Amino acid sequence: MKIAIIGAGSVGGSLARGWAKKGHTIVFGARDPKSPKITAALSEVAGARAATIAEAVAGAEVVVLATPWEGTTALVAALDLGKRVVIDATNPIGPNLSGLTVGGNTSGGEEVAKVAKSGRVVKCFNTTGANNYLNPNYPGGAATMLYCGDDAEAKGVVRRLGEELGFAMVDAGPLARARLLEPVALLWVSLAYPQGMGREIAWRLERR
Repeated sequence: MKIAIIGAGSVGGSLARGWAKKGHTIVFGARDPKSPKITAALSEVAGARAATIAEAVAGAEVVVLATPWEGTTALVAALDLGKRVVIDATNPIGPNLSGLTVGGNTSGGEEVAKVAKSGRVVKCFNTTGANNYLNPNYPGGAATMLYCGDDAEAKGVVRRLGEELGFAMVDAGPLARARLLEPVALLWVSLAYPQGMGREIAWRLERR
């Protein structure tokens, strides 16, 4: 698939590396495609290229939002997403892990969907650390990746992309469940850093 990744930080870069290894075409979308950060990301992703955000989206089937939360909705509102699948991997976490800046009767995922026009938004790849996108394998089995959205076809695309990375994918329901997934992300960060557990931790759903 042709995947546009907006954001070249640890999350965007790790997802790009994983999908490039599976044969997907990766384009980083950036305000400055020649910035040092983009150049560094390109050096780690075989066959990837960079373009302006609008150009990256125009040539993509899937658009991944891997940006800091601040400014994300304004960015999305300015894009022509058409019927593309939009993966929202952002988290509206406040300064110093003080809580979520969006929550309660809405979520970051829902706020993205409001401004995405006809983009089909799926919340995913936001509940664990970027290191797990490169290696989701644990002694007990594959780490669980939760996702939610309102479009069944779009969720099917995201499920397959997650499975290609090695995750055990779990459909958490409609996009409103992002109100639950985003606090899970905050909990992971809190355990990894303030609680001192480190980054090599992941969620795993067990059944019996």
